[in-house]
Amino acid sequence: MRGLSIADLWLILGAIRWTAALAVTAFAIGAVIGLGVAVARTSQLTWLRVLARVYVELVQGTPLLGVLFLLYFGVPMLLGIEIKAFTAAAAAFSLSAGAFLGDIWRGAIESVPKGQWEAASCVGLRRWHVMRHVVWPQAFRVALGPTVSYLVQLIKNTSLAALVGLVELTRSGQIVAGSTLAHLPVFCGVALCYFAICYPLARLALNLEGRMNAARAH
Repeated sequence: MRGLSIADLWLILGAIRWTAALAVTAFAIGAVIGLGVAVARTSQLTWLRVLARVYVELVQGTPLLGVLFLLYFGVPMLLGIEIKAFTAAAAAFSLSAGAFLGDIWRGAIESVPKGQWEAASCVGLRRWHVMRHVVWPQAFRVALGPTVSYLVQLIKNTSLAALVGLVELTRSGQIVAGSTLAHLPVFCGVALCYFAICYPLARLALNLEGRMNAARAH
């Protein structure tokens, strides 16, 4: 066992950028997918609602690690296409984020009272304008807190990318712990890094949800 060096610390701290990059990429792509899912699940077209529901239930019912392994190991085996660890992780987390965000946003849309939908339709607004000017602004406020909460969960889930070799925060901790044998201080430091990233976001989510509940109470 040897002491931690400056190089070891920089390896761990430097890996935060890959954790952040993976979380931001997955959240951005997942948001696009999630918006499509939310729109489809609140559509008047039955087949579109069914298709979106099947996607959500399939993704949410499949372990995220299984999706990651399927993309990283299965795609090269089945298609002969080499896929990098970051690409596989980003794709797996994006698919998962799309399903969960779509469900969150669908719930937010459906939380808008039906009377407001009907009132907007009665004054001659088409469905697109009802969604754009009446429903989505209210749904956005309702969904903001849960969306930030999911982002916290997504950041923590990026640790799974260590299992396919991506040197993000958890993997860097494994490398340093393996070379120094100082497992306890290394992983305490890694946990502290996750806490420093996630805690402010978790507090923000709680504040947003508290404000929304207070607004509803009045």
